[in-house]
Amino acid sequence: MATKDELEEKDRRVRNLLRLKGLKALLLKRQANFSWMTGGGLNLVGIATELGSTSLLITEKEKFVICNNIEAPRMIEEEGLEKQGFIIKTFPWCEDQEGAILKDLVGEGPVGCDVHFPHTAMMAEEIAQLRYSLTPAELERYRWLGEKVSLAVEKTLMESKKGEKESEVVGRLCQEIWKDRIDPIGLMVAADERISLFRHPIPTEKKVEKFLMFSINARKWGLVVCLTRFVYFGKLPASLKEKYEANVFVDCTLMAHTRPGILARDVLKKGIEAYREKGFPEEWRLHHQGGAIGYVPRDYRVNFKTPDIIQENQPFAWNPSITGTKSEDTILATAKEPEMITRPILYPPLSLTVAGIYFTRPAILEKEGGR
Repeated sequence: MATKDELEEKDRRVRNLLRLKGLKALLLKRQANFSWMTGGGLNLVGIATELGSTSLLITEKEKFVICNNIEAPRMIEEEGLEKQGFIIKTFPWCEDQEGAILKDLVGEGPVGCDVHFPHTAMMAEEIAQLRYSLTPAELERYRWLGEKVSLAVEKTLMESKKGEKESEVVGRLCQEIWKDRIDPIGLMVAADERISLFRHPIPTEKKVEKFLMFSINARKWGLVVCLTRFVYFGKLPASLKEKYEANVFVDCTLMAHTRPGILARDVLKKGIEAYREKGFPEEWRLHHQGGAIGYVPRDYRVNFKTPDIIQENQPFAWNPSITGTKSEDTILATAKEPEMITRPILYPPLSLTVAGIYFTRPAILEKEGGR
């Protein structure tokens, strides 16, 4: 899966950070950073945990996997980490030896870590920044994932029926994406009045009467995409259609200005101007507007103090909302224009041009009666 060029680029970025910060080593314990460093490997046991079951230690000249005897065989046989140049350091499951192994390998020198760990410096943000610009191999995997998840969500909603529980729709979607071992790591699903009442509606057993919103964060190889789609049973009211299309305009404004070299907070300001232009000047205050994505659902949520500059080939997912509607897809920031990673495939298209860029966005799917 991981290419030689990709792994060498990851090694280069980490060791450049070691030199810049005067570190002897970097200890990576989070699932996201393990997947990034190994080109899509998994050190997880539970999909809902932030920390993995093994750690990576990268020094100036060597790479190590620190794990107990339970995890070691899979790290070797299935993740192929020895073939990637990692040296496996194993300890008995009943003993906590990670700290001792770390000291034995590095000595007393300064070590950076992506979590709080004894005798290391917390460097989660600096480490996350190493992941922001995707390599060609990552881009190939990311495009595949975006296509699969877009298709699965739209197929599931096109088959949805009036009277289904929110949780039933979620179950069918999970069955669809698990065929390709894609993890549903975040789900926000709401029927009818719950769409307007809650910005973060977790799925319930409420039955759909007229209107359904489906949002997902989905992960494979450590990479995460997200998108939101709607279905309406019956004729879509003109007022709802107008509000949704205004929201899509805000989303396209945010996407159109997501360019490498631009301060992320400046893009947010453009979005707020778009809210005002469409007659909803205060709606942005009711929910965050999204931000950088990649190996976690959001690397950062953009606000007025966000210092980050958008990088080439950095993924973003903006999620503007106007009460009762939302617009969200995953894009890639490029010098030319945003590349859609998730996009409408089966859904009716909604076309518009914003800031000189032509967008094809998903309309709200209308289904007759209860079908």
